Amino acid sequence: MASAALTTRWNGDYRFLIGNLLLKDFRVRYRNMSLGFGWSVASPLIMMGVLTFIFTRVMPTGRPHFPAFVLCGLVPFNFFSIAWVTGTISLIDNAGLVKRTTFPREIIPVSSVLANVLHFVIQIGLLIAIVLASGYAPNVYWLWLPYIVAFEIVFVAGLALAFSALDVYIRDTRYVVESANTVLFWLIPIFYDPNIIPQQYREIYRWNPLAAVVMAFRNILLENKEPAMSLLLQLALGSIVTFVAGLLFFRLLKRRFFDYL
Repeated sequence: MASAALTTRWNGDYRFLIGNLLLKDFRVRYRNMSLGFGWSVASPLIMMGVLTFIFTRVMPTGRPHFPAFVLCGLVPFNFFSIAWVTGTISLIDNAGLVKRTTFPREIIPVSSVLANVLHFVIQIGLLIAIVLASGYAPNVYWLWLPYIVAFEIVFVAGLALAFSALDVYIRDTRYVVESANTVLFWLIPIFYDPNIIPQQYREIYRWNPLAAVVMAFRNILLENKEPAMSLLLQLALGSIVTFVAGLLFFRLLKRRFFDYL
């Protein structure tokens, strides 16, 4: 009976709640904006243009097709950074909902991450257009892209669960996350080639799921080769461990959410 009731809730009330949370994100984000979804394309293009000017004109690296190269790093990083921040503040932003109704609280941060997936897909479309315009051709290894994207979503969802729970108790958490994103922008090979990373640090980069995503994108789209199986396995393992740890941490802290919201 309990299992049937839970199934009914997921098919009805919870699905309705998730849909409304996703719609709320779109309404709030693009309220009174002229470009609307256009910002999903404009933002990475602007950053791509700036980095391309710096590293082809001011400090030339000699890297061919630099716009496609840098966009392979910017697109997954943009999704990661925005989804992590919005996921972190999601419980505070929905405090009234958490206090008034009964439902699995995990839905809120995970829905916040999923709300950014559409922007991620739009930017991947932009990336593919730039890659094709740069003269690269599709190859069979493009079939790995959904796998890589899925595990990045899992990774960010785990971080959102952990940090949203922490944000309920420590309201400075949002600023810690924003600062961490600034640091990660430099520690992930977004605008530089991972081959220049000293050997003693390469394994650390490979175990960072976000760095693994960037390197896998470049392997597939720019180098026409399959990412190393070790890289794909490390991406999956790192993402799953992060999600499970974030979920357990969330469930540990959620018992006293009502007292702090």
